[in-house]
Amino acid sequence: MGIDYNTLKNRQRQERDSYPDNLGLRVHRALSWLNRAEQEDDPDSRFIFLWIAFNAAYATEIDDREGLSEQGAFNAFLGKLNDLDTSKRLSQLVWTAYSGAIRVLLDNPYVFPSFWDYQKGNKTEAQWQQSFDAAKKAANHALARQDTTRVLAIVLTRIYTLRNQLVHGGATWNSSVNRDQIRDCVNLMAELVPAVIEIMMDSPNTLWGEASYPVVRS
Repeated sequence: MGIDYNTLKNRQRQERDSYPDNLGLRVHRALSWLNRAEQEDDPDSRFIFLWIAFNAAYATEIDDREGLSEQGAFNAFLGKLNDLDTSKRLSQLVWTAYSGAIRVLLDNPYVFPSFWDYQKGNKTEAQWQQSFDAAKKAANHALARQDTTRVLAIVLTRIYTLRNQLVHGGATWNSSVNRDQIRDCVNLMAELVPAVIEIMMDSPNTLWGEASYPVVRS
């Protein structure tokens, strides 16, 4: 188990007055959702809270019209995190702690967007299978090159597909058919989210951009 909410929150209390407003708001919001996720025993709920925590740190709108791993702002965010990660927490997560779970997730068609396009009749079986094979090849190439940023982008695209299924009512709570992907995604996000928050706290002078939905006081 990596760093947890309490450790990060204690540090944030000591440092928050020195954070720029945008970073302070991102970290504050992300920690609040990480705290809620760590209190949750239900895997479905924990997954949703962890995704909210990650999105609070990222704090940029995700465009569903384009694949998450292909979106410039998202890739730039992951690249910035990886460049600032002098302790190599993200690399350790990808290559050591959960390399097995990542490979299993990449082989799982149920978290691949094109599979659902096929189920809806928007793609043929051959089209989605070709797309799936090409995506796995790209992921394996990134793994072989130890391209942490690219691997994370691809993995988070899969996780985002699962997020969409749950949040948009496309899955049953506690469903027996999605336990494997829920388990693997929770394990990954439970390690990734605290690492992301910690890297951001390590780099308060980095330009993180405006936080989404600024606090408005009446």
